[in-house]
Amino acid sequence: MAFIDNILQVPSYKWADNDGNLVKPSLRQLWSEAFARTNIFKTKKNWIPFINWALAVAMLPFLYAFLFYYFSWPLVAVAIVYAMIIMSTHGTIWFHRYGTHRAYTFSNPVWRFITQNLVLRTFPEEVYVVSHHVHHLKSDKPGDPYNSHAGIMYCMLSDVNHQPIAKDLGESDYKKVSNFLSHTGIVINSYAQYLKWGSVANPYYIVALLLANWTFWFTVLTLIAGPGLPCAMFSGALFWYVLVRAFNYTGHGGGKTKHVDGVDFDRSNLSINQIRPGLFSGEWHNNHHMYPESARAGFLKYQLDLAWIYIYCLHKLGGVSKYNDAKKEFLERFPDALGSTVKSVEPKNSPAVVQH
Repeated sequence: MAFIDNILQVPSYKWADNDGNLVKPSLRQLWSEAFARTNIFKTKKNWIPFINWALAVAMLPFLYAFLFYYFSWPLVAVAIVYAMIIMSTHGTIWFHRYGTHRAYTFSNPVWRFITQNLVLRTFPEEVYVVSHHVHHLKSDKPGDPYNSHAGIMYCMLSDVNHQPIAKDLGESDYKKVSNFLSHTGIVINSYAQYLKWGSVANPYYIVALLLANWTFWFTVLTLIAGPGLPCAMFSGALFWYVLVRAFNYTGHGGGKTKHVDGVDFDRSNLSINQIRPGLFSGEWHNNHHMYPESARAGFLKYQLDLAWIYIYCLHKLGGVSKYNDAKKEFLERFPDALGSTVKSVEPKNSPAVVQH
């Protein structure tokens, strides 16, 4: 099997059947897998999936305090903006374009650390980065960790069911996987530590950074406007943290071909350009799949790209030393994109789906 086929932990219901067709697990199977994967009493190697859910639970007291002690409509607006725009844009900037695709390079580690912690931390880099490499190479095929063909809950529970790395990698493969994260500045486990913890990221580092991040932002926001502000923003972060799991379902047409001529030029997968994710976070997803290593994904005039604006401004300030920008290449490839409908890359046949 190819290296990319081995790096994620295979769910109990498998990626595909014996004929290579996508397995669509039942809702019961999905939840059973999720609870098994988050059980740290069974094995400490489940610590990352456990952290994923524990963080959501840890944000619930802030939501309660906001709703029953500090509720106001201005703070509701703050929570919505924080969730829909700030958290979303940061996810594109840090996890997507830098963490996974290395679309730009920081001039020094200080700017990298600042960008990493611009918002509340909600999950370790490892959860997103490694699995997203698999997603790009196997988009909409069996093995895609958030395959929209398998349904929305397949995507919603993917962070615990499909995105953790395999626990039985050989030393050579583990080094390759750890290289996916070597540029992010996280503390990486040795191979011996990986065999103990089942992860690339060192758990002590991840927990310490999480506590420091939450303490910093709660303290700063409280000093700015009292405890109501951090409670509202933590609530917004929770809202984003839960709903972002649905993006790879909707961003790939819910498993259906929904490409629009003159809008979605890459037909090699089901990804589509959506207005809300595009304008609010720079996630012009079809453009991104065509040029994944580009620091800019908004190529047309109306495609506002807030993530690109941050990267470009940081470059002007000296925080980013270089970046990739595929806009010129896109317009050369599709010279009529700014006006009329153009010929797009033809779609591949969708894989068959099997009810497990």
